[in-house]
Amino acid sequence: MARLIVQPLSRPLSGSVPVPADKSISHRAVIMAALTHGCSELAGFSYGEDNVATQRAFSQMGVRIEDDAHGTLRVHGVGLAGLTAPADAIDCGNSGTTMRLLAGVLAGQPFASRLVGDASLTRRPMTRIVQPLGQRGAVISGTPRGGDGGEVTAPLSVGPLPAGRRLDPLEYQLPVASAQVKSALLLSGLWASGPTLLREPLVSRDHTERMLSALGLLIETAGPIVKLHPPADPLSIDPFSIELPGDLSAAAFVLAAGLLCEGAVVTTRATGVNPTRSGFIDIVRRLGGELSIAPRGESLGEPRAEITARHSGLRGQSVGGELALRAIDEIPICAALAARATGVTRFFDVAELRVKESDRIAAIVALLQAFGVDASEHEDGFSVEGRPGGRLRAAQVDSRGDHRIAMTATVLGLFADGPTVVDDAGCIATSFPRFAGTLRALGAEVEVEP
Repeated sequence: MARLIVQPLSRPLSGSVPVPADKSISHRAVIMAALTHGCSELAGFSYGEDNVATQRAFSQMGVRIEDDAHGTLRVHGVGLAGLTAPADAIDCGNSGTTMRLLAGVLAGQPFASRLVGDASLTRRPMTRIVQPLGQRGAVISGTPRGGDGGEVTAPLSVGPLPAGRRLDPLEYQLPVASAQVKSALLLSGLWASGPTLLREPLVSRDHTERMLSALGLLIETAGPIVKLHPPADPLSIDPFSIELPGDLSAAAFVLAAGLLCEGAVVTTRATGVNPTRSGFIDIVRRLGGELSIAPRGESLGEPRAEITARHSGLRGQSVGGELALRAIDEIPICAALAARATGVTRFFDVAELRVKESDRIAAIVALLQAFGVDASEHEDGFSVEGRPGGRLRAAQVDSRGDHRIAMTATVLGLFADGPTVVDDAGCIATSFPRFAGTLRALGAEVEVEP
């Protein structure tokens, strides 16, 4: 497995760099393009392993996808009734988004399918989609996870839906706000006989709603309530073109390095700034960080901007509630910012981090402690006592197979008192294959070692 050798910064970071296409939007763009009745063009596609897993899944189901190998996919959609049974199990790799969203699509199909994943994905909870999909008539089951109160996980077996049957209408209250669960249920609603009405405790990411609306489907939203009416015609979704925005979750690591580096000016280009997932920007500003945002238009309902970070003195704050939800994927790198802030930063309402690629709360606390930062776990979060002055302690750390932990460790290593080693760093390819090269382009010394 690859590891990274990170040298302490010897000069300010500077430059303007691209970041990978937004993973969440890319998943949904591939899915919806496959369900149109013509050829859609997806420009700026990221070749992170998660998105490739979704692309590969639809190829297995008879969707022809032309890839120019430079970031543009041409997806020849087959309509809502045109998917075919995969010859083998669909391997979702490490991607919970792929598995959960595909479960929604496959719930309405007249063929059987099986969704599998890697060891990490096989530990992640799936009852949250299996139960409501079953409630609307889907034939779906998971693998019991022993001693965990009836929880099931992957592999998932889905379908077939009996001949002539459609999924039932659904009215459902999500126990926790979750864009993946919401999206799985909305996608299944494309094959339903009536509306899908969902309520969340808080508004989660709305990429699916924006895309469905931009494609002309009848969808209504009112705060945390969303209602989808199924299309009457299986060929009713027109093909489209989209320029995929850069992933703010990936940009956050680059911008954080700029915020922490004295004299730095770091810009990420064409980055997505959807307000339902821009919590990272709001957390940075709450901590006293300086980010400037220059709008650069939108594509298929998704706004983009050029974001510039400059070195900033940070102050500890409390982060929880709706703000934490909008930044759930960026909490690890926000912890790195807290490590260099004055005072204590407390993160709460982030218990969902315990069921990500790793137990991220435990992983974050262990990581910070390895760099000499005081940090402690709570049931639903953690606290960080910042060290704003001096160098951190150089460390050798294990990513636990979690790409966001690996990238957070790399950023912290830039401010250590000697070389930092990040073991099992190959997982970074899940979301940001060129992460080390991007940091090098800004002036960092990061070596990839087999």
